[in-house]
Amino acid sequence: PSEERVPLPGIRRILAVASGKGGVGKSTVAVNLALALKARGLRIGLLDADIHGPSVPLMMGVPEARPRMLEEKKIIPIERFGLSLVSMGFFLDDRSPVIWRGPMVMSIVRQFLKDVVWGDLDVLVVDLPPGTGDAQLTLLQEVPVAGGVIVTTPQDVALQDVRRGITMFDTVQTPVLGIVENMSEYVCPHCGTREAIFGSDGGQQEAQALDVQLLGKIPLVGELRTSMDRGTPLVVDQPAHPVSRAFADIAEQVMAALDRRGHRIRTD
Repeated sequence: PSEERVPLPGIRRILAVASGKGGVGKSTVAVNLALALKARGLRIGLLDADIHGPSVPLMMGVPEARPRMLEEKKIIPIERFGLSLVSMGFFLDDRSPVIWRGPMVMSIVRQFLKDVVWGDLDVLVVDLPPGTGDAQLTLLQEVPVAGGVIVTTPQDVALQDVRRGITMFDTVQTPVLGIVENMSEYVCPHCGTREAIFGSDGGQQEAQALDVQLLGKIPLVGELRTSMDRGTPLVVDQPAHPVSRAFADIAEQVMAALDRRGHRIRTD
């Protein structure tokens, strides 16, 4: 029940980025969306709750960073590109596989929510693990999440998983703000030709069928992948790039969707 969800001190809104399956580029979207929101003048935190496959430290160029710990087990986030970051990846040897059972995962997610000194944030963006299991439900049931963004690709199999993701948010009475269709088309780096290698308009059709908003489409371009591998996300590295502008548009759509639900976060 929502009345049992305890707000986190200093955090105005929590935004969950989810996907029904792995491999759709959820973390890439979460990172660039968080940075695009920051570029709109908001104070943003990014929590990498993908306990089993934390990729945010590498994408943000801080794979070796280790947060400071205060007394009473409080954690100070890592600051990078103006974002406050916390990830399980900061606490792991990168060679050790993460194999934990559900209760342990839930305990860690709970600690990241309650024991991090986030300070004052307009939005905490949470990169959820792929799927619809314990970690996702723990987060959605324990704190008031203002809305969810679901990342998919145009493939039918990914779109089936969108429905499961929406059902998960519905189960815990959390609104889905919309869908981001990643890898919407391949753009040839040499001639600029666009090709719908994973099918076309799947996200649009699914959004209409499920009566949720299509927040935007992100094409498959080499610069996006290489920027993440280098640890300087495209939104920071090339803010004028068409893909960066697409993330800026998605950030505006997310802010507008929150506004419509009474979660105003604009600084103007």
